[in-house]
Amino acid sequence: MKIEDKLILSVVGGLKALYGQDVPAGSVQMQKTKREFQGHFTLVVFPFLRMSRKSPEQTGEEIGQYLVANEPAVAAFNVIKGFLNLTVAPAAWIDLLNQIRADRHYGLAEPDDASPLVMIEYSSPNTNKPLHLGHVRNNLLGAALANIMAATGNRVVKTNIVNDRGIHICKSMLAWMKYGNGETPDSSGKKGDHLVGDYYVAFDRRYKAEVADLMARGMGKEEAEAASPLMREAREMLVKWEAGDPDVRALWTKMNGWVYAGFDETYRRMGVAFDKIYYESDTYLEGKKKVLEGLGKGVFYRKEDGSVWADLTPEGLDHKLLLRADGTSVYMTQDIGTAQIRFSDYPIDKMIYVVGNEQNYHFQVLSILLDKLGFDWGKSLVHFSYGMVELPEGKMKSREGTVVDADDLMDEMIATARETSRELGKLDGLTRAEADDIARVVGMGALKYFILKVDARKNMTFNPKESIDFNGNTGPFIQYTYARIRSVLRKAAEAGITMPPSLPATLGLNTKEEGLIQLLADFAAVVKQAGEDYNPSLIANYVYELVKEYNQFYHDFSILRETDGERRVFRLALSAQVSEVVRNGMGLLGIEVPERM
Repeated sequence: MKIEDKLILSVVGGLKALYGQDVPAGSVQMQKTKREFQGHFTLVVFPFLRMSRKSPEQTGEEIGQYLVANEPAVAAFNVIKGFLNLTVAPAAWIDLLNQIRADRHYGLAEPDDASPLVMIEYSSPNTNKPLHLGHVRNNLLGAALANIMAATGNRVVKTNIVNDRGIHICKSMLAWMKYGNGETPDSSGKKGDHLVGDYYVAFDRRYKAEVADLMARGMGKEEAEAASPLMREAREMLVKWEAGDPDVRALWTKMNGWVYAGFDETYRRMGVAFDKIYYESDTYLEGKKKVLEGLGKGVFYRKEDGSVWADLTPEGLDHKLLLRADGTSVYMTQDIGTAQIRFSDYPIDKMIYVVGNEQNYHFQVLSILLDKLGFDWGKSLVHFSYGMVELPEGKMKSREGTVVDADDLMDEMIATARETSRELGKLDGLTRAEADDIARVVGMGALKYFILKVDARKNMTFNPKESIDFNGNTGPFIQYTYARIRSVLRKAAEAGITMPPSLPATLGLNTKEEGLIQLLADFAAVVKQAGEDYNPSLIANYVYELVKEYNQFYHDFSILRETDGERRVFRLALSAQVSEVVRNGMGLLGIEVPERM
């Protein structure tokens, strides 16, 4: 049992003994004592003044005296106005540490066959370009959220929906047909997604040149865009694709295959995986079918031009187009089709979409439509909405080729980590293979941590140089602290020092040791809160606080050089548990921690 829970039960007993009142535990407000006051936990006594009929100070004194006399976990107390500050006895802290050490999966719940099934959709790439920095944030948030939901007792299915159809795909295909000269990933030495992305950029460049030329001949901008021969060819190709033209479909299959191979490599490097991948080319027809089914049931309506709409004015929204007059689908239709297929594949209890905040309205509408169509989880679907990520230089644009590709970013992070680690002497004595692995772990850890420590709802600027710093709230700082602890533990093992399963409760503790145990005890609650709030940054910043406190402890007190054998073993056990929680916390974020560094 957590110490604060034990204290709350004792307060409930004290109120009964002192004032003859039965008080529910939920009405007892216990919080951590602020740093400027003495104590570990603070009880707010104002709610009990009616029953005590005394001043806040007198009431606090009486409850404090009762706890010191009747609760072994309380060693002392002080009262400041209406706040009772309680000092926890060292034996209670050691008992708590022993409980944590005995729990092999401390803070991490184990889902079973009866656990709720949560499906999480993330990544959602287009097959006309490689993954970029925005996708990196999406993938890292989605993967971390999947880990956190599993750690809070849910069964999790990780899914990806690939946008593999549409005019943007045809632009890359048409540009390759016209200007590619049969170029392939093998012949060019480029990853397939990068190769296809180059032709997407090439299309845009040629298209803009055509528009500029037509405008120079006297056309207005909109007229020139509509008259562009290149864009007309792209639209014609899309029509052929929709009609199942064998040549267009063959080219589409080939070029998408190049892209998928490239995506797989990027996902592997990023440490991201999926249990099931869906493709819009498969789901859009299912969506049309579901919309027509809703039309037949009177859920939707058809306009005179043949288009199908949903009237959402009763929900305070507007009318939403679901099928165009020519029968073609829109994004909403495709999402309905994907939901239908997923619901057939899995008994989903909760659906979480990891998609940027520019789609907030889309998912508000989707939730209503899925509910109208009878999906049990429609009303409760979660749009895990996150802000934009930019570089210090500003926004990125795919069409203009000014995005930062995920692969290039990872290469830069690993190279920077290698150089920084070498300059700081952290690669000394390592083999080339070991140094390369450290550079990879640190570089990727820096990237992931810098992105995940920010509340997902906020826009953020990613600064590669700041993220590699070995000091401050960064991944490398946490990784280095973990490696430092592992080094201490290896030296202890080499010296023949062993740690017993249970530590003696008779040992006196300093405030740093007590503070570390109190922080360790918070891990389970932080993981639970991160799952409830869909907020990986809570875990990232908790781990940083734990590591920061440990480093102060490490600086102020000896561990291996401690002459008192019992205290030395205690500090080793405390250090080992800190490293365990750091490893598990970072693991939930998808971040590796090195044993040596």
